[in-house]
Amino acid sequence: MHVPTHHDDRRQTDIAMTPMIDVVFQLMIFFICTASFQAAEEFLPSNLAIASGTSTPSPIEVQPELERIVVRATYVDGKTNWVVNDRSCATSAEVRQVLRAVAEIDRTLPVVLDVADAVPLGDMIDVYDLSRLAGFEKIQFAAKKK
Repeated sequence: MHVPTHHDDRRQTDIAMTPMIDVVFQLMIFFICTASFQAAEEFLPSNLAIASGTSTPSPIEVQPELERIVVRATYVDGKTNWVVNDRSCATSAEVRQVLRAVAEIDRTLPVVLDVADAVPLGDMIDVYDLSRLAGFEKIQFAAKKK
């Protein structure tokens, strides 16, 4: 007895992937465009009491304006001149001593590097490194408004 094999009657189970991929990309674009990359408002400080809580609102503690260390560098007659908080320093070794002395008092103070355009890049990097070695973590570069 012969068992018939019907290859012609088999149904094709191909699934069209193109429409599915299109839908996935449309959803990705939708979620990216509607996503909010800001901090949730409940984590931001406010003077308002929480609606569900019964506690009294506490005022926001305002931190006073912190002092900062300003290191200015100018380039005159082929030499870099340093000024640290209105104190003139002849060499980078003096700058290092001043930064270390201030770091022993308070390392959380921000250091602002105000470097003139003519100052060599190596001198600017040296002062940045001196600030890091002294223990300061907040080191910023001053920018001029145009």
